[in-house]
Amino acid sequence: MTLDKFAVWALRARWGLAAVVITANLSGLAVIVIELWLSGFLGRLGADWPRTMALVGVYPAIGFLVGVAFAVHDRTVYFAWLDAGRKPTPDEARRLLRLPIAITARALALWIPGVIIAASMFTHLTENNNTGVTAVLFLLGGLQSAAVTFLIVDRLIRPTIPVVAGVLGATMHWSSSVLIRVVVTWAVSGAMPLLMLIVVLADPVSGAPNRIRTAIYLAAVGIGVGALATTFLAISVAAPLRALRLALDRITHGESNVRVSVGSTSEIGRLEHSVNELSANLLERERMRDVFGRHVGDEVAERALTRGMDLTGDVRVVSALFVDVTGSVALSTGLSPQEFVAKLNRLLAIVVAATEENDGLVNKFEGDAALCVFGAPLALRDNATPALRAARRIRDEVIASGELDIGIGVARGRVFAGDVGTDTRLEFTVIGDAVNEAARLTTEAKATPRRILVSNAIIEATSAHERAKWTLYDHIQLRGRPEPTACWTDFEPSGLDSAPLTVDPEVTSVPESETLSPAAEAHRSVPDPSHADR
Repeated sequence: MTLDKFAVWALRARWGLAAVVITANLSGLAVIVIELWLSGFLGRLGADWPRTMALVGVYPAIGFLVGVAFAVHDRTVYFAWLDAGRKPTPDEARRLLRLPIAITARALALWIPGVIIAASMFTHLTENNNTGVTAVLFLLGGLQSAAVTFLIVDRLIRPTIPVVAGVLGATMHWSSSVLIRVVVTWAVSGAMPLLMLIVVLADPVSGAPNRIRTAIYLAAVGIGVGALATTFLAISVAAPLRALRLALDRITHGESNVRVSVGSTSEIGRLEHSVNELSANLLERERMRDVFGRHVGDEVAERALTRGMDLTGDVRVVSALFVDVTGSVALSTGLSPQEFVAKLNRLLAIVVAATEENDGLVNKFEGDAALCVFGAPLALRDNATPALRAARRIRDEVIASGELDIGIGVARGRVFAGDVGTDTRLEFTVIGDAVNEAARLTTEAKATPRRILVSNAIIEATSAHERAKWTLYDHIQLRGRPEPTACWTDFEPSGLDSAPLTVDPEVTSVPESETLSPAAEAHRSVPDPSHADR
């Protein structure tokens, strides 16, 4: 966190970038000067050494001023968007990613002429000097300084990477790859100090004590710089990997709204972006599942997401429950649309809760009616018992509310349960005689005291405990059937008289012609495949 705060300060301060770059280059120059002193090179300059050092120092002074000017210019060019308090444009973002390599190349461009000038002047102004050793020492020092500058600037711009990633998306620059950083870190911590050590030990002019002192110094510099560089490299890799592991653990445990900060443009940055995309896709999938499930039911949504867009289905025995409102035409005429819809929503909330808590599926809402299915798509060992439990609960809660009067019909039989439609529009539905029979039982149930009629087939299939709650009501001639149908209804609760269930008089006093909703009429009009006279 301290490094991040320093990086933010250096980026925001007008002289911050210049100070960092110049410090990195001066540290390289200091290493070279100390090395020359320990090796006895400065002692061989003679009595006129101040004049020699002054002449040699002319170019470093000029290079220092040029470097400061370039660094201030870079601060203005690369971070104008930061000063303006806005996001960078795509071009500005891409230019910022090239900043470490650009500053490093410029540092090398300033160092190489200095190496040539310094080696030439020392050779001309001193007698006891090996030109090759001097030139190589200055060159290695320049390379070391440039490598350190690259690592520092690469770390310096890291707080801006999330903003850049927000502009460019998944992006990567070769100079910030893990491979390049590892190689540069190795060069700074191992290769350069060892090469300097080899050059010093091979210097034929320096005495043995001087070479030993210089070797110890270079070893200490290599150990210190190597420890810092390796630590920063390890942190730059380990910290984001730990954040990624924690994020993936959260995703594995079911969290979908997970995001990690994109902190680099390396392979790790791409991985961070991929984890964010994975989280976003999972969140969108959950949102689609939720929206889809609200329209077709969780079981159907899961089935569709698992099987894809194939038209699939099978024939199975299910229990169909149909609920329809009595007098919906009169209600819609006497109430405002908002009030009527509010009443319907409260009814349908009861239907959904009772159905889903008994492992059923509300297959569709049709105006003021609803079709509920038990046994598809989720197979149940006993689908008759939960259907009857749901029917009684719906009736009791709706009548207790006193808002609406309903009829409920429940039937059981073989149906096709699956997808119908085209490859662009699918709907899960159940088609068969049991659905038709349930709709017609619903019409007759509106006139019965208990408001529920169920078929004989579902009574035969239910559990003994549930069957004890039902009694034969009558044999009713349902439309389209050649023989009367045995219809069952539930017993009155003990302690109550046998008077019909009462609701708001405004709900029940409607003409007979208005007691069938369009949804129920649609089901009644579906031809019965089991009879030719339909």
